[in-house]
Amino acid sequence: MNKNAMFRATALALVALSATYSIADDNVFKIGLILPMTGQQASTGRQIEAAARLYMAQNGDTVAGKKIQLIVKDDTTIPDVTKRLAQELVVNEKVNVLAGFGITPSALATAPIATQSKTPMVVMAAATSSITQASPYIVRTSFTLAQAAVAMGDWAPKNGIKKVVTLVSDYGPGIDAEKYFIERLLLNGGQVTESLRVPMRSPDFAPFLQKVRDQKPDALFVFVPSGAGAAVMKQFLERGMDKAGIKLIGTGDVTDDDQLNDMGDGALNVVTSHHYSAAHPSAMNKKFVEAFQKANKGMRPNFMAVGGYDGMRVIYEALRASKGLGAGDGLLASMKGQIFESPRGPMFIDSQTRDVVHNIYLRKVQRQDGHLHNVEFEAIKDVKDPGKHK
Repeated sequence: MNKNAMFRATALALVALSATYSIADDNVFKIGLILPMTGQQASTGRQIEAAARLYMAQNGDTVAGKKIQLIVKDDTTIPDVTKRLAQELVVNEKVNVLAGFGITPSALATAPIATQSKTPMVVMAAATSSITQASPYIVRTSFTLAQAAVAMGDWAPKNGIKKVVTLVSDYGPGIDAEKYFIERLLLNGGQVTESLRVPMRSPDFAPFLQKVRDQKPDALFVFVPSGAGAAVMKQFLERGMDKAGIKLIGTGDVTDDDQLNDMGDGALNVVTSHHYSAAHPSAMNKKFVEAFQKANKGMRPNFMAVGGYDGMRVIYEALRASKGLGAGDGLLASMKGQIFESPRGPMFIDSQTRDVVHNIYLRKVQRQDGHLHNVEFEAIKDVKDPGKHK
């Protein structure tokens, strides 16, 4: 065989091979799950991946004739890494959906890629109000800080808490939590004597907490990202702030179910507002918690896990509703408007904003069956994101 004939034969073989792969790939539906598996937010990645795998184990890995493939990537909590991984997943892996996104900067860094490639992007963790406005292809199944902060701004002044200092991590969700809590607290006749912001990287809460102790407010309102709650609780107690009569209140991140049991009795009676507690008393949630713990050596699911679990549900149902249409606008259209029962309670994806609408619960840390839990005592129904619904 001469050289030209050999090249032609090789070229034909490659064409045939690529045709085979494209046929095979047509039957595969790829979800690119980008999460912080290492670094400060590693607990977020661990919880969401575990929940995604549980959903697949319970619901099978074939939907509408497509084989579901989960590709997990660690972005180490660095937005530039998230963006590069998203690019690689879209261009090289040809993923049908991008998902995960542990922190707001990572979600915002990826938004232009979702828009350019028309790839639906399911945000399972990041919680700044504006995220869904960054791309028409973003759908969120986690929550927004504004939803939780407003509920606490309503509850606190009706329960003897008038003078408050706020302490938040200095990035999108923290600024949202601060803004919406303060707005609502003032509206209800409360006052904020100071607003403190802690750096996101290498946070040291000690000097801030000392300042709060000196001011002696009725309460300290806290937002920190998932995984940082235990450090705040420890330093709050070490400074004897509870003994000084200062209450700790906040959004549910501060009494994160992933860490709560190790926080000790000092966490008892802390009141928070949030969309999910592992102690939520529905039959569906009891089954979810039991299955999650069984599959993950006793690890308790937290609010990140439920964002991942429901995110997989939204993807599966969209693929089913679009009869296996595994791409772009058709898949996105089937994600909008989904209404379903989640382990957190009833929820839906708002067709206009593509954001989650769900109940927000007021909860108090109590001991149940020998363990610390966020026990819900009040529900505010169908809360939309106040950042988009003024």
